[in-house]
Amino acid sequence: SMVTRLADGVWWVDLPGVNAYVVDDNGSLTLVDTGFPWGSDTLAAAITDVGEAIGDIERILLTHFDIDHIGGLGALAGLDAPVYVNRIDAAYLLREEKPGLTNRKELSQRALDWLRAPVTLPVERIEDGDTVGSFTAYHTGGHTAGHTVFASEFLSVAFLGDVVRESDGRLVPSPWLITQDYAENLAAIPGLVDQLPSFEIAAPGHGVPFVKRGDQRLAD
Repeated sequence: SMVTRLADGVWWVDLPGVNAYVVDDNGSLTLVDTGFPWGSDTLAAAITDVGEAIGDIERILLTHFDIDHIGGLGALAGLDAPVYVNRIDAAYLLREEKPGLTNRKELSQRALDWLRAPVTLPVERIEDGDTVGSFTAYHTGGHTAGHTVFASEFLSVAFLGDVVRESDGRLVPSPWLITQDYAENLAAIPGLVDQLPSFEIAAPGHGVPFVKRGDQRLAD
Protein backbone atom coordinates (compact mmCIF):
# COMPACT_ATOMS: atom_id res chain seq x y z
CA SER A 1 0.00 0.00 0.00
CA MET A 2 1.08 3.59 -0.49
CA VAL A 3 0.06 4.25 3.13
CA THR A 4 2.54 3.69 5.97
CA ARG A 5 1.63 4.22 9.62
CA LEU A 6 4.50 6.18 11.19
CA ALA A 7 3.03 6.32 14.70
CA ASP A 8 -0.34 6.38 16.43
CA GLY A 9 -2.46 8.72 14.34
CA VAL A 10 0.25 9.67 11.82
CA TRP A 11 0.25 8.19 8.31
CA TRP A 12 2.60 8.78 5.39
CA VAL A 13 1.03 8.73 1.91
CA ASP A 14 3.70 7.94 -0.67
CA LEU A 15 2.27 9.63 -3.77
CA PRO A 16 4.05 9.66 -7.15
CA GLY A 17 6.90 12.15 -6.74
CA VAL A 18 5.78 13.67 -3.45
CA ASN A 19 4.54 12.93 0.07
CA ALA A 20 1.27 13.78 1.75
CA TYR A 21 0.38 12.95 5.34
CA VAL A 22 -2.82 12.15 7.23
CA VAL A 23 -2.93 12.95 10.94
CA ASP A 24 -5.44 12.29 13.68
CA ASP A 25 -4.76 15.42 15.73
CA ASN A 26 -6.65 14.83 18.94
CA GLY A 27 -9.70 13.62 17.00
CA SER A 28 -9.42 16.20 14.18
CA LEU A 29 -8.51 14.49 10.93
CA THR A 30 -5.85 16.65 9.26
CA LEU A 31 -4.38 16.39 5.77
CA VAL A 32 -0.88 17.79 5.26
CA ASP A 33 -0.23 18.71 1.60
CA THR A 34 -2.27 17.25 -1.25
CA GLY A 35 0.04 16.04 -4.06
CA PHE A 36 -0.24 16.72 -7.78
CA PRO A 37 -3.70 17.25 -9.36
CA TRP A 38 -3.41 13.89 -11.16
CA GLY A 39 -2.59 12.06 -7.91
CA SER A 40 -5.94 12.80 -6.31
CA ASP A 41 -7.41 9.32 -6.89
CA THR A 42 -4.37 7.78 -5.21
CA LEU A 43 -4.66 10.21 -2.30
CA ALA A 44 -8.40 9.49 -1.96
CA ALA A 45 -7.69 5.74 -1.89
CA ALA A 46 -5.01 6.31 0.75
CA ILE A 47 -7.42 8.22 3.00
CA THR A 48 -9.90 5.36 2.67
CA ASP A 49 -7.03 2.96 3.52
CA VAL A 50 -6.47 4.85 6.76
CA GLY A 51 -10.12 4.08 7.49
CA GLU A 52 -11.51 7.53 6.91
CA ALA A 53 -13.58 9.26 4.24
CA ILE A 54 -12.47 12.41 2.44
CA GLY A 55 -15.47 14.19 3.96
CA ASP A 56 -14.09 13.41 7.44
CA ILE A 57 -11.04 15.63 6.90
CA GLU A 58 -11.51 18.66 9.13
CA ARG A 59 -8.51 20.74 8.09
CA ILE A 60 -5.75 20.92 5.50
CA LEU A 61 -2.27 22.24 6.25
CA LEU A 62 -0.21 23.34 3.25
CA THR A 63 3.54 23.70 3.66
CA HIS A 64 3.85 25.85 0.52
CA PHE A 65 2.56 26.87 -2.89
CA ASP A 66 3.91 24.32 -5.39
CA ILE A 67 1.81 22.23 -7.79
CA ASP A 68 2.98 18.95 -6.20
CA HIS A 69 1.77 20.07 -2.75
CA ILE A 70 -1.41 22.00 -3.56
CA GLY A 71 -2.58 20.25 -6.74
CA GLY A 72 -4.96 17.85 -5.03
CA LEU A 73 -6.95 20.66 -3.41
CA GLY A 74 -9.29 21.29 -6.32
CA ALA A 75 -9.27 17.66 -7.44
CA LEU A 76 -10.36 15.75 -4.30
CA ALA A 77 -14.12 15.26 -4.59
CA GLY A 78 -15.88 15.67 -1.26
CA LEU A 79 -13.16 17.69 0.44
CA ASP A 80 -14.83 20.35 2.60
CA ALA A 81 -12.45 21.84 5.15
CA PRO A 82 -10.48 25.01 5.80
CA VAL A 83 -7.02 25.29 4.27
CA TYR A 84 -4.20 26.76 6.37
CA VAL A 85 -1.32 28.33 4.45
CA ASN A 86 1.11 31.21 4.95
CA ARG A 87 -0.40 34.50 3.76
CA ILE A 88 2.31 35.04 1.09
CA ASP A 89 1.66 31.69 -0.60
CA ALA A 90 -2.11 32.09 -0.02
CA ALA A 91 -2.18 34.96 -2.52
CA TYR A 92 -0.79 32.65 -5.22
CA LEU A 93 -3.02 29.77 -4.14
CA LEU A 94 -6.13 31.95 -4.53
CA ARG A 95 -4.77 33.51 -7.74
CA GLU A 96 -4.99 36.97 -6.20
CA GLU A 97 -1.40 37.43 -7.32
CA LYS A 98 0.80 35.71 -9.88
CA PRO A 99 4.29 34.46 -9.13
CA GLY A 100 6.98 36.84 -10.43
CA LEU A 101 8.81 36.76 -13.76
CA THR A 102 12.37 37.24 -12.51
CA ASN A 103 13.08 33.97 -10.68
CA ARG A 104 13.33 30.46 -12.20
CA LYS A 105 11.21 29.08 -9.35
CA GLU A 106 8.41 31.59 -9.80
CA LEU A 107 8.51 31.13 -13.58
CA SER A 108 7.94 27.39 -13.14
CA GLN A 109 5.09 28.02 -10.66
CA ARG A 110 3.49 30.39 -13.17
CA ALA A 111 3.95 27.95 -16.06
CA LEU A 112 2.35 25.04 -14.18
CA ASP A 113 -0.52 26.89 -12.54
CA TRP A 114 -3.04 26.12 -15.30
CA LEU A 115 -2.84 22.43 -14.33
CA ARG A 116 -4.92 22.89 -11.20
CA ALA A 117 -8.54 23.65 -10.49
CA PRO A 118 -9.37 26.85 -8.58
CA VAL A 119 -9.49 26.56 -4.79
CA THR A 120 -13.07 26.94 -3.54
CA LEU A 121 -12.40 25.94 0.07
CA PRO A 122 -12.04 28.57 2.80
CA VAL A 123 -8.41 29.67 3.14
CA GLU A 124 -7.01 30.73 6.52
CA ARG A 125 -3.89 32.87 6.14
CA ILE A 126 -1.35 32.06 8.81
CA GLU A 127 1.83 33.66 10.09
CA ASP A 128 4.91 32.40 11.87
CA GLY A 129 4.01 31.22 15.37
CA ASP A 130 0.30 30.66 14.72
CA THR A 131 -1.22 27.46 16.07
CA VAL A 132 -3.66 25.10 14.37
CA GLY A 133 -4.80 22.26 16.62
CA SER A 134 -1.65 20.87 18.24
CA PHE A 135 0.53 22.30 15.46
CA THR A 136 2.65 25.44 15.48
CA ALA A 137 3.56 27.14 12.19
CA TYR A 138 7.24 27.96 11.59
CA HIS A 139 7.76 30.27 8.63
CA THR A 140 10.92 29.26 6.74
CA GLY A 141 11.10 31.34 3.57
CA GLY A 142 13.53 30.33 0.85
CA HIS A 143 12.09 27.35 -0.96
CA THR A 144 9.06 29.57 -1.49
CA ALA A 145 8.47 32.96 0.13
CA GLY A 146 5.73 31.60 2.37
CA HIS A 147 7.12 28.13 3.06
CA THR A 148 5.98 26.86 6.46
CA VAL A 149 6.91 23.90 8.66
CA PHE A 150 4.19 22.48 10.93
CA ALA A 151 5.31 20.80 14.13
CA SER A 152 3.35 19.17 16.95
CA GLU A 153 5.04 18.41 20.25
CA PHE A 154 1.90 16.48 21.27
CA LEU A 155 2.24 14.13 18.26
CA SER A 156 6.07 14.34 18.21
CA VAL A 157 6.10 15.12 14.50
CA ALA A 158 7.46 17.88 12.25
CA PHE A 159 6.11 18.22 8.70
CA LEU A 160 9.12 19.77 7.02
CA GLY A 161 7.73 20.44 3.54
CA ASP A 162 10.58 21.21 1.16
CA VAL A 163 12.97 23.08 3.44
CA VAL A 164 14.85 19.75 3.36
CA ARG A 165 14.33 16.40 1.64
CA GLU A 166 15.44 12.87 2.43
CA SER A 167 18.21 11.57 0.19
CA ASP A 168 20.22 8.38 0.77
CA GLY A 169 19.13 8.12 4.37
CA ARG A 170 19.75 11.68 5.45
CA LEU A 171 18.06 15.05 5.28
CA VAL A 172 19.60 17.51 2.82
CA PRO A 173 18.60 21.11 1.95
CA SER A 174 16.17 21.63 -0.89
CA PRO A 175 18.11 21.66 -4.21
CA TRP A 176 19.10 24.98 -5.75
CA LEU A 177 17.20 24.38 -8.98
CA ILE A 178 13.76 24.17 -7.35
CA THR A 179 14.33 26.73 -4.58
CA GLN A 180 13.36 30.37 -4.89
CA ASP A 181 16.21 31.63 -2.71
CA TYR A 182 18.75 28.90 -1.93
CA ALA A 183 20.81 31.00 0.51
CA GLU A 184 17.70 32.04 2.43
CA ASN A 185 16.52 28.44 2.65
CA LEU A 186 19.93 27.29 3.93
CA ALA A 187 20.01 30.09 6.49
CA ALA A 188 16.53 29.16 7.76
CA ILE A 189 17.53 25.62 8.77
CA PRO A 190 19.67 26.33 11.89
CA GLY A 191 17.01 28.72 13.20
CA LEU A 192 14.35 26.10 12.63
CA VAL A 193 16.41 23.51 14.53
CA ASP A 194 16.69 25.94 17.45
CA GLN A 195 12.98 26.76 17.52
CA LEU A 196 11.36 23.37 17.04
CA PRO A 197 10.33 21.27 20.03
CA SER A 198 11.90 17.81 20.29
CA PHE A 199 10.24 15.37 17.87
CA GLU A 200 10.61 11.77 16.77
CA ILE A 201 9.06 11.88 13.29
CA ALA A 202 10.76 14.02 10.63
CA ALA A 203 8.33 14.07 7.71
CA PRO A 204 9.71 15.74 4.56
CA GLY A 205 7.83 16.56 1.37
CA HIS A 206 10.13 14.26 -0.64
CA GLY A 207 11.89 11.05 0.30
CA VAL A 208 11.37 8.70 3.22
CA PRO A 209 10.32 10.01 6.66
CA PHE A 210 12.30 9.24 9.82
CA VAL A 211 10.32 7.80 12.72
CA LYS A 212 12.97 8.06 15.45
CA ARG A 213 15.06 11.05 16.60
CA GLY A 214 13.84 13.20 13.76
CA ASP A 215 15.00 16.35 15.51
CA GLN A 216 18.55 14.95 15.58
CA ARG A 217 18.31 14.05 11.87
CA LEU A 218 17.36 17.63 11.08
CA ALA A 219 20.16 19.00 13.28
CA ASP A 220 22.65 16.71 11.50
